[in-house]
Amino acid sequence: MQVQHAVGRSGFIEGLAAFMEVADGLDDAQLLTPSRCRGWTVADVVVHVHLGLQEMVLGLLTPAHEEPDTDAASYWRAELKTNDPDADQIDQIRFVRLLSAAYRRPSGIVGHLRWTAECLTAAAANLEPVNLRSQGRVLRSGDFLATWAVELAIHHLDLTEELHLGAPASPALALARQTVEALLGGSLPHDWNDAQAVLIGTGRIKPDRLQVEQAGDLANRLPALS
Repeated sequence: MQVQHAVGRSGFIEGLAAFMEVADGLDDAQLLTPSRCRGWTVADVVVHVHLGLQEMVLGLLTPAHEEPDTDAASYWRAELKTNDPDADQIDQIRFVRLLSAAYRRPSGIVGHLRWTAECLTAAAANLEPVNLRSQGRVLRSGDFLATWAVELAIHHLDLTEELHLGAPASPALALARQTVEALLGGSLPHDWNDAQAVLIGTGRIKPDRLQVEQAGDLANRLPALS
């Protein structure tokens, strides 16, 4: 799945703007409500997003001369480098929770993220098509930006377990659906809207009997990513 530079850039910039718009509107009590991510509050998800965006900065600053070895879909199946190979999912959940708890108030998490978001928006807007190295992989800039648009769209939906918030940006959500379908190897039912397809495709919600029938053979491959 290759994404054109302009499409990836639009998805990322609009996805980040939509995420920040809802995050900026959350008070301390809302930030402490449960998210769709097991073990995490809404505030924890925001911390996780911030950590990811800080890592994204490294990719933007590391152009590569080699040909890409990963695209916008295969990225999600690639074995990525880590500085702690012994860490498992529980370790990762606890790390984010501990980092989130270090802030004096949950709203401080959003304020910290805002600085990073503003810098990344400007950097992405000025980025020319180029190959980039990230997490030991080389991606075209369109694919690189698309992976972060997908990350933002999915985690935007994660904020809505108990909260009624604005939807993710349409370009980012469309890229998330395309990624899920590319990983599944087929198209999910056309009458599923993009948010529904992404929530089911990432295992955030379990398909009911009718949805399993509608998905056909693809139902056995769900979730495509988590």
